[in-house]
Amino acid sequence: MPTKDRYHHGDLREELLRASVRLIETEGLTAVSLRRVAREAGVSPGAPYHHFTDRAALLAAISARGFEQLGARMISVREGASGPREALIAMTVAYVEFARDSPAYFRLMFRPELYEPDKHPATATAGDAAYAVLEQAVADATGSGGLPSEEADTLALALWSLAHGLASLTLDGKLELRSAQMGTTAVELSDRVTRLFTDLIDSRWPRSE
Repeated sequence: MPTKDRYHHGDLREELLRASVRLIETEGLTAVSLRRVAREAGVSPGAPYHHFTDRAALLAAISARGFEQLGARMISVREGASGPREALIAMTVAYVEFARDSPAYFRLMFRPELYEPDKHPATATAGDAAYAVLEQAVADATGSGGLPSEEADTLALALWSLAHGLASLTLDGKLELRSAQMGTTAVELSDRVTRLFTDLIDSRWPRSE
């Protein structure tokens, strides 16, 4: 039903984003073009240009939305954790779960051409904000004496690397295959790997008195 009145002002942008994600999930990234997305949304071919200058701008907006959702999920599990250490574990597992639940977003979020601050500042800002959630959780852990404060930046990067590696293995099907061989689930294996990593940190740097 291609009509300019199909969406209220402002709703069209959201529908274009949703249509793009559906295309990525069903047909892959190469299927996304402004003309194709307009057809999927049921609007005129020129309608997307009111919101996005080109295909890259559309994809960058999807990437930014993905970082916003990831950041919100990590904040939620951090606030629900019993302590700073448990928060780090829960956030790592949540990162992996996000990749599994939202593969279209996750695969797009880390494309380097969409993360250039000069070209796509909103995406870079959303990505930095999501990472800041992890940095704050590490700061909480170091402030409680559970982790070494002088290594906070390195620990944040190490946890991100761990979470991203597990997430990538999940999307590639490798983690599920390995977990089945080990008689567990991918989610449980992610939790175990993260706890092992945290235990290693504790053994290397004892808690302060």
